[in-house]
Amino acid sequence: MNECYYDKRMDFFYNKTNTDTVDEWTGPKLIVVLCFGTFFCLFIFISNSLVIAAVVKNKRFHFPFYYLLANLAAADFFAGIAYVFLMFNTGPVSKTLTVNRWFLRQGLLDTSLTASLVNLLVIAVERHMSIMRMKIHSNLTKKRVTFLIISIWAIAIFMGAVPTLGWNCLCDITACSSLAPIYSRSYLVFWSILNLVVFFIMVVVYIRIYMYVQRKTNVLSSHTSGSISRRRTPVKLMKTVMTLLGAFVVCWTPGLVVLLLDGLNCTYCGIQNVKRWFLLLALLNSVMNPIIYSYKDDEMWSTMKRMICCTSEDKSQDRRSSRIPSTVLCRSMDTSGHYIEDGIIQGTICGKGDLGDKGNS
Repeated sequence: MNECYYDKRMDFFYNKTNTDTVDEWTGPKLIVVLCFGTFFCLFIFISNSLVIAAVVKNKRFHFPFYYLLANLAAADFFAGIAYVFLMFNTGPVSKTLTVNRWFLRQGLLDTSLTASLVNLLVIAVERHMSIMRMKIHSNLTKKRVTFLIISIWAIAIFMGAVPTLGWNCLCDITACSSLAPIYSRSYLVFWSILNLVVFFIMVVVYIRIYMYVQRKTNVLSSHTSGSISRRRTPVKLMKTVMTLLGAFVVCWTPGLVVLLLDGLNCTYCGIQNVKRWFLLLALLNSVMNPIIYSYKDDEMWSTMKRMICCTSEDKSQDRRSSRIPSTVLCRSMDTSGHYIEDGIIQGTICGKGDLGDKGNS
């Protein structure tokens, strides 16, 4: 029967797995990582707090997509908390940690990153369903959105707790990985492949959305005089989709590939030299999400600016909505719909009213 090592400290496992980079991160490298990490965390806390507050404050955001957007911001906010905990338990401190504390450190990271990824997948599927049905608002009720949000966090917490629940190498030292000395290599293979598959699904979903929108826009353009905003719609959507996909490719793929190589026991890949840089790169995705999903939405950006400047424009918004009610109806939707409304939605749902005001947005 294999001997279990639940009562050992992490230095025992680092020595067993020949993880020799912990002590190297006590000088300038560790300082650089901590500086970048501190800056990222501050930005994550501030930007995602603004996103959540904007969704709560602005009644135009009280729709399923924006609830999911707020949940994504909450997941990214949690990622900042997880990284703060990591910064105080890394470097030379890693070897002094107990098994339970090390599980907590990694579990927080796995939970936050999984929550962000699953939330993005749910947003992608929700956008796909709405756009394919040519609807401004999603069919999701508040109960369904609440169920989805609870499910997202349940999945994230479960994935973060899986190694603690038993899928580890505490009783089989030979199966331990190099990057995560008490994680089984088989778990790293499973976790990295699962996330890469989810990433591939999102790529396919957004490509389908873009191709569909472009096709519909071209069809409508042949039957209408076409405005500048309609012609710019495919370009706007493509920029948004390419920004999203580019962020995921840059931020997630390197780290997932490194985890996969470690799980496959690649001893000549030099993964120890890049693991912390790729962790920072993965955390950068939580920095970019508020920019991608909020800044590109004019209404979200305006709400955030008003909160930052402590100003109120509710009265002017009310006067504007009384003048152009059809435009307000179209604008009270999610981010993806905001880009489509210039061409497809205006022609199919909002009618053939005056688009002069919309062309300026």
